[in-house]
Amino acid sequence: MDILENLDWPDEIFSIFLEGHIKQVAYVPDAGHKKLIDRVIEDGQLRHVPLTSEEEGVAVLSGAWLGGERGVLLMQSSGVGNIINMLGVAAECRFPLLMIITMRGEWGEFNPWQVPMGQATQSTLEAMGVIVIRADDSDKVAETVSAGMKLTFDAGRMVAVLIGQRVIGAKDWGR
Repeated sequence: MDILENLDWPDEIFSIFLEGHIKQVAYVPDAGHKKLIDRVIEDGQLRHVPLTSEEEGVAVLSGAWLGGERGVLLMQSSGVGNIINMLGVAAECRFPLLMIITMRGEWGEFNPWQVPMGQATQSTLEAMGVIVIRADDSDKVAETVSAGMKLTFDAGRMVAVLIGQRVIGAKDWGR
């Protein structure tokens, strides 16, 4: 079952990307972002950049910024541990960085491997100087992403929008 099949927030985020002049979307494939990633690929207005690891996304988007383009990094909370060193580069160079992170290891999680990083995501990002804002209600995702985009590009900050597991749904692999 596709947990996002009847929810509008991925389409709303896509519209916000267009309105906010986002040109590049870097991502590691993720079920929580599947509908949004598919929309980016199918539409063709934005450059989609599939990654093998999340830290590549920080480098890609830093380069995009230097080249005059805005971008966004899509990832799952388990990938936050992979980007810590690269966040130091973005912080020191004062690159604006917008990350939209689907959460795991929270509400209804069944996979014990997802819990440690899921529980540490917010504090880890904050320790690196990232401003963290959360959306735990599907009706608030679009406005939270819009506010995060403004904070990122108008105020020149690193911002992570965390989309709570209640929004994306708890996975259950055959139980």
